[in-house]
Amino acid sequence: MKFNGGNSYFLFRRQSSNLKFSQLDSFNYLTLRWCGCFEVESGFNYEIIIIDDGSPDGTRDVAEQLEKIYGSDKILLRPREQKLGLGTAYIHGVKHATGNYVIIMDADLSHHPKFIPEFIRKQKEGNFDIVSGTRYKGNGGVYGWDLKRKIISRGANFITQILLRPGASDLTGSFRLYRKEVLQKLIEKCVSKGYVFQMEMIVRARQLNYTVGEVPISFVDRVYGESKLGGNEIVSFLKGLLTLFATT
Repeated sequence: MKFNGGNSYFLFRRQSSNLKFSQLDSFNYLTLRWCGCFEVESGFNYEIIIIDDGSPDGTRDVAEQLEKIYGSDKILLRPREQKLGLGTAYIHGVKHATGNYVIIMDADLSHHPKFIPEFIRKQKEGNFDIVSGTRYKGNGGVYGWDLKRKIISRGANFITQILLRPGASDLTGSFRLYRKEVLQKLIEKCVSKGYVFQMEMIVRARQLNYTVGEVPISFVDRVYGESKLGGNEIVSFLKGLLTLFATT
């Protein structure tokens, strides 16, 4: 989103292959909250860039309706014809961002827009290159996960801290604010996919001496749809972790 001072924020929508109309309602709500955060709470002008990878659930139609309601200067729909991966979605979105800063978040209400002003304040306080939302510091937390999922997440984060010493408390979260040029540089450096991609972004940032601030957030598991974490994801995570340990 573009606002006073030439800054720009980019909303990334994580795609699910089986969405329901209720999830599209949450998408509408999220957009409304974004607009409220910037027009009312912060007083900023803004743009929201929506990346949709050919989803069959009607997301594009809803985004087009939102574009008509809020104006094409605020809602920028930049669709792609098929699902091409997280990293390329970032590249596609950043290419259309016009300002100096980018915020990336999920659009299934796992990340609440109410934290956005805190991200901006944190960046200004410390002039950080990156501000990352953390579930594992201060009053941050996770809601809606069962005990097994919490243990896996905590365990993965603990092992990661020991092996990589990243200088950040939450590596796998995706709710972050970046300087645009920093995000572009990190995307060029990162080769991982899936959960490991977010982790590598922070590890590479440390390598390149970028500064990272943190804001405690409440992560709420998606209300609609299913969040999957199976054996394949765990194996991929461990492989990616060992690769980063060996190469960083």
